Amino acid sequence: MPTAADFRDTHRELVLGCQRKDRNAQRALYGHYAKPMYNLCLRMLRHSHDAEDVLQVAFVDVFSKIDTFNFEASISAWIKRIVVNRCIDHLKKRRLLTTDFDPDRHDIIADTTDTAPAVSAEKMSVERIKKATLELSEGYRVVLSLYLFEGYDHEEIAQILDISVGTSKSQYSRAKKRLAALLNEQK
Repeated sequence: MPTAADFRDTHRELVLGCQRKDRNAQRALYGHYAKPMYNLCLRMLRHSHDAEDVLQVAFVDVFSKIDTFNFEASISAWIKRIVVNRCIDHLKKRRLLTTDFDPDRHDIIADTTDTAPAVSAEKMSVERIKKATLELSEGYRVVLSLYLFEGYDHEEIAQILDISVGTSKSQYSRAKKRLAALLNEQK
């Protein structure tokens, strides 16, 4: 049975192989991370064709920048950061984030209270949640995905999206409320 150390060593060898431009190592690394990174892209971008395109661009970046990876963080975190940045770039190019994020607004107050409508747990399914999440506006969905699914904190989200921490918190709070409302509507 492989140990955690074996798992780390396997990834270390894959990364070292990729740094040597070994095609088999690149194929193996891609095979290991393509599906979870595609799912991340899909959560952020909503459309499968956009997710596929951004994923490919992100992995081109991964393999062209793999020489800079220094093993200080996990390879999965490093790849995830590249994928998230590519998703954000894609959204910015399409100007979808600007409709929800207005950094010049000073009237946005961070609402971190949990006042979203209650949703019955027995009526929830993964598919319902996915469907409702895809119905959120781009800005709400991006912040919700980064915070809830990808584990970024509001300071990190603010840096990634070039918004204030308060705007990140406000967007997250509003996204939770809207998601709960959508889930209640789907009854």
